[in-house]
Amino acid sequence: MARRKSSAKRNYKDSVFRKLFSDKESLLSLYNAVNETNYESTEGLQITTLDNAIYIHMKNDVSFVFQSRLQLYEHQSTINPNLPLRNLFYAVDVLHTITRDFNLYTTKLQKIPTPGFVVFYNGIKEQPDRSVLRLSDLFEVPTDRPELELTVTQLNINAGHNRELLSRCRILNEYAMFNDKVQRYLRESGDIQKAVPKAIDDCIEEGVLTDFLSREKAEVKAMTIYEFNQEQYDRDLREEGREEGREEGREEGRAEERLNTERERKRAEEAEAQLEASQALLEKYKAQFGELQ
Repeated sequence: MARRKSSAKRNYKDSVFRKLFSDKESLLSLYNAVNETNYESTEGLQITTLDNAIYIHMKNDVSFVFQSRLQLYEHQSTINPNLPLRNLFYAVDVLHTITRDFNLYTTKLQKIPTPGFVVFYNGIKEQPDRSVLRLSDLFEVPTDRPELELTVTQLNINAGHNRELLSRCRILNEYAMFNDKVQRYLRESGDIQKAVPKAIDDCIEEGVLTDFLSREKAEVKAMTIYEFNQEQYDRDLREEGREEGREEGREEGRAEERLNTERERKRAEEAEAQLEASQALLEKYKAQFGELQ
């Protein structure tokens, strides 16, 4: 039973993100959003996403060439510092296909599209709007001047992040909304099998990816559940809980520190008042003693 399940999962190679952005129009919209451009025509846009049938163990989400730029886009729900290395492999395979008719031994300069690497993140771990992952961070011997470098820009598409980016691409925005619902219902039920169908039904009813989800409902459910990693999700939840606990502990510590400071202030005020009272009493005795003499 377990073996059959594992085999089925290995054969399921697509993703919701990849399927949403499988046509030129949606890719152009995403390109415009990421690069803050306003191109309207898909003329010249060439999809270069690696073919599952050929690259069994090497699969990127989407890649394409447009305006002499090679764009490789990934979606991740977990933090993955190895993305620069993975993208290096993707880029090499894509460029190998693009340059297969090039004569690389000639003295003539053979130009290639300018690569760009972006990962759209929507996991449960808190991340900034934008961060950069570097291939050189993986080097065993750190160097300030790496002779081979590749940078991946990570864009957080969780609720409340990168609003301007999401406003520029309807599909990406609605995809983020769909994932947000999945995460919310998963937190409530703890069951991915219940969370995904509920998220799909709610999105269809609310006009979020309605046509796509209505048409691909069964496949989207299967893909989303397939992509879900229960062990990783549980680890992230535990880490999130530990971080919240640490923050609560820090807040309690700060509160205790404020309380101790207030206590010290009151003690200092009381000591000062006692000193003033003692001095006043001493002056009184001095006055009386002087009168007795």
